[in-house]
Parts: sequence; structure tokens; C-alpha cells
Amino acid sequence: MNNNYSLLLLRLSALFALIGAFLGSHMAGSGSYAFRPIHAHILVVGWLTIFAWAVYYKIFTPKIGLLAKLHVYSAIVGSIGLTGGMTIFIFKPAFLPPMMNTILNITGGSVLLLSFLFFFLLTFTKEK
Repeated sequence: MNNNYSLLLLRLSALFALIGAFLGSHMAGSGSYAFRPIHAHILVVGWLTIFAWAVYYKIFTPKIGLLAKLHVYSAIVGSIGLTGGMTIFIFKPAFLPPMMNTILNITGGSVLLLSFLFFFLLTFTKEK
């Protein structure tokens, strides 16, 4: 199961890398840096962090299956939620009330924070 987690996280990190590279090239080409904070979070959280967690599941076998499952799925929801919520918060689309922009941004970040906590706990567990 851990290799499945590794592959799932690896593919997600590759998608984030593609989106981050696209945003970077768009900013360079347009001369507008409006996407700068989103671009940075997509690359650091979405690409680098998710990739590091994919490598972790490839190398190590966590002892607690439920904790690993909570980590992986909160990482997926949190990384998408943080970057998506941040995009909505920055650009404030007219179809959403202002309070919803804030709630989506905070919720995504909070779920990702839980994922980091689950990962921290996972580092103390492993199969012998």
C-alpha cells in the first residue's frame, strides 16, 4: 500500500510542478507578477513537499496504517485546498461572497497543517 501512496503523491507533485512551471512562464511572458504567491506555494507545497512525502513512502514503511492514510489524504486535500483557496482569496471572484474567500483559504491551510502533524507523527513509526 505504501508504494501506492508513493505513486499517488508522486503524480500529484508532477501535476503541481507542471502548473507551477506554467504560472512561472506566464508571469515571465506577461510581465505581471500577480500570481507570485500562488506560484511559490504551488511549487513549495505542491511540488517539493508532496514529492518529498512520495519519496518517504517509497523508502519507509510506516507502522500505523490509519495514520498514513490520514496523512496522504489530508496532504492531497490540503495542498489543493491551500493553493486553490489562496487563488480565490487573492483574486476574489465576484460569484463568491467575501467571507467564503476567507473560509476557503483558511480551511485549505488548516487541512495541510494537519497533514504536516500526521507526517511528524509518522516519522516515529516504522516496520522493523
